[in-house]
Amino acid sequence: MTPKLTGLDHLVLTVRDIGRTVAFYRDVLGMEVQEFQPADGSTRTALMFGQQKINLHVAGAEFRPHGRCPMPGSADLCLLTDAPLESWARHLDNAGVEIEEGPVARSGARGAIQSIYIRDPDGNLIEISVYLP
Repeated sequence: MTPKLTGLDHLVLTVRDIGRTVAFYRDVLGMEVQEFQPADGSTRTALMFGQQKINLHVAGAEFRPHGRCPMPGSADLCLLTDAPLESWARHLDNAGVEIEEGPVARSGARGAIQSIYIRDPDGNLIEISVYLP
């Protein structure tokens, strides 16, 4: 019998500037910032939301092990919200963040979603989505 996976705990973004990345995800997307010490005693930074987190690696100084070709701007993330996308559009406009596309209909893991797309400071594509009834 094949074992089953149950969820996603965290993912890693490789970024050029931790401070700039933290400011964007904290101030624009409302994530909480957490500093933590892995077993090697270094200090690392994570972005917390829901029951997940995004660990940050600085390009050129990635924590090992890491992906074969870590590079800033290579991620495409879909983040879920319960808030109406119109509220997000107003918030993003007030924050000076351009909506690249949307709202558009898409397909999520559990069904139909409506999405808007923005970019973070490294150019990663960030999809903000709400499930449709």
